[in-house]
Amino acid sequence: MDGIVLLRADHKTVEKLFKRFEKTDDEDRDERRRIADEVIEELTTHAWIEEQIFYPAAREAAPDTADHVLESVEEHHAVVWMLSELVDLDPGDERFKPKMTVLIEQVRHHVEEEENDWFPEVRKALGRNRLLELGEQMEQAKAEAPKGPLALPSAAS
Repeated sequence: MDGIVLLRADHKTVEKLFKRFEKTDDEDRDERRRIADEVIEELTTHAWIEEQIFYPAAREAAPDTADHVLESVEEHHAVVWMLSELVDLDPGDERFKPKMTVLIEQVRHHVEEEENDWFPEVRKALGRNRLLELGEQMEQAKAEAPKGPLALPSAAS
């Protein structure tokens, strides 16, 4: 699978979790917790492979996308901190749902920019063979991803 296809598949997985969360109500605390935990894991792993493999390769192949990479890392930074706050936040806390809602909005914005504005340019610059190599590297790196969002490089930036 090529790297962009892999990232898009991750985006779809997270979007399905977001939609499940949006269908919950205040009595579904356990379900909200389960979904939030899955979101934290998925987004931490996704950000890891982007920051460690995809972004550096994209920046090298398409130097004019450097600003986009830097903006994406800053978006990751904001998301990572929200994820870290959600880790131990009780789903019954009045801040839980609003925090998830803001997280969902930010991630959807980030995904839209990547998929519509940036991926086509990166696809052209990298080419099929390089994207296949990256996809393989990213798939393998998922197993090495940290479990906690604050272990991501973007947490410190």
